[in-house]
Amino acid sequence: MATPISSSVTSAVAPSQGRASYGPALTLLASLFFMWGFITVINNTLLPHLRSVFDLNYTQTTLIESVWFIAYFVASIPAAKLIERIGYQMSLVVGLLIMAAGALGMVLAASLPSYGVTLVMLFVIASGITLLQVAANPYVAVIGSPETASSRLNLVQALNSAGTMLAPLFGAYLILGRSKGGTSEAGTVLTQAERLADAQSVILPYVLVAIVLVILAAVIARFPLPAMGAATKRMAKQERKQHSLWKHRNLVFGVPAIFIYLIAEIGVANLFVNFVSQPEIANLTAEQAGRYLTFLWGGMMIGRFAGSAIMQKIAAETVLAVFSIGAFIVMLVTVFTTGPVAMWSLIVVGLFHSIMFPTIFTLGIKGLGPLTEEGSGLLIMAIAGGALVVVQGKLADMFGLQWSFLLTAACELYVLFYALWGSRITQALPEQHPE
Repeated sequence: MATPISSSVTSAVAPSQGRASYGPALTLLASLFFMWGFITVINNTLLPHLRSVFDLNYTQTTLIESVWFIAYFVASIPAAKLIERIGYQMSLVVGLLIMAAGALGMVLAASLPSYGVTLVMLFVIASGITLLQVAANPYVAVIGSPETASSRLNLVQALNSAGTMLAPLFGAYLILGRSKGGTSEAGTVLTQAERLADAQSVILPYVLVAIVLVILAAVIARFPLPAMGAATKRMAKQERKQHSLWKHRNLVFGVPAIFIYLIAEIGVANLFVNFVSQPEIANLTAEQAGRYLTFLWGGMMIGRFAGSAIMQKIAAETVLAVFSIGAFIVMLVTVFTTGPVAMWSLIVVGLFHSIMFPTIFTLGIKGLGPLTEEGSGLLIMAIAGGALVVVQGKLADMFGLQWSFLLTAACELYVLFYALWGSRITQALPEQHPE
């Protein structure tokens, strides 16, 4: 069982502050969603870049992303303990500063250059993001009416998708566009001098990222976030002892749903540039392919805005089922066709993936009442499923990159199962939300 995330997740706000005080706080949290989406997706342009710099195979390339998501599993419980010890607001500041330190560490990795140091620094950045995720997702989901939790989290996650949409343009221009490997034809072999120059092309982007993160940390440190009720926290701890997480089917099947969905999302995003660069697909340079990645993440942003509106009138689990069927169909198109059809079908899957994480998350914690903190912690730890993208890398090396997307199609079927059956609540407890 995960350590409680924070009293801010499920505790009641002090009555004197009122519900209206959450507006500015949620706006500020939206900026965090934007930033961690932006930084995470820089990896999607970084991976093909590092593939040419260090001459990596697909397994080694996807291992970079696996390290990123292993951080979610390793850092979730320490992050929860830190939040409980130093408070919600200071934990956000610490998380941003950890990310900034990792971004500056990428400058060291590029200067050497070193594959090993790159892995370590990406782990540091991801650990900082984990600290932010552990608090922000359940905070947004629980605050307000339980019936509109999925709609609310999809709306805020749309800002996350705005960051993911802009990141490929940033990465394509400042990383791939300024490197020999990024502007050459697929399969071009770089000299040692060209590899060194390409490695150093990531210095400027990560320095800029570090500066923005430090500024954002300073803003949050001075921002008057609403204080949460300590008395409610103590009462919730006592009440939690009377219940078990494992009697809640929506959580028990929701944890693997998050885990499996992340395999699908990260596999598509990380291998997108390599896939559309192939001669039989779109025959693009890595820089050109990186620009098309913007459409993939743009589809996720549009889907989340649309999903937020749709879920105001249609049950979240119904919408999730329809989107999972759509994702399964377009992945089959990606596997069994070639040329622009295969490329655009892979882009369209972003639209269908859009609502999956926030919707599974809110369905997973629905009805948990005083167990919401622990349930949220388990769901955040399940983001570590993205680490298994290395399995798709291995499949790509063994059977070909295009055939490896059958794994993605299989992941969509589990999400469909969760929407139709696994998300049903078997035991609802009294919900906790602001007064």
